[in-house]
Amino acid sequence: MNKAETEYPVQSGSNFFKGVFIGGLLGAAAALLFAPKAGRELRGDLSDKLSVVTDKTKEVASVVTEKATDLAKTVSSKTTDLAKSVNESKNTIMESVKQASADVADDMKSASGDVAGDVKSASKDVMDKSADASSDIRRELNKTSY
Repeated sequence: MNKAETEYPVQSGSNFFKGVFIGGLLGAAAALLFAPKAGRELRGDLSDKLSVVTDKTKEVASVVTEKATDLAKTVSSKTTDLAKSVNESKNTIMESVKQASADVADDMKSASGDVAGDVKSASKDVMDKSADASSDIRRELNKTSY
């Protein structure tokens, strides 16, 4: 930002329109006060203008209230929809995790059963080979002792 932008920041749109509105009211009041009219006529004009401004202000307030209410309803509806969507997604993810966990547990059971069977088979093979080796050694010993 340059020096001018820092010293004189740009006002937001709402502040600008507030200034225009207040300036318009002051200009209208000044124009009425400096117009060449009689006091009674001027007071009547001021009263009429004040009534018009009051009515316009009430209309604007009504429109703003209506729009704010509509916006609040929309935000509430969107928030509710978002919360439902998040909850459904959470449930879907939880079910997926549970299913994956069950699948892993089943795979582990199957794998441990397979490993146990392999270990049992290998143990039996080792035992059979040891028995055969033991028999062979006995025969050899018997042959050499006679």
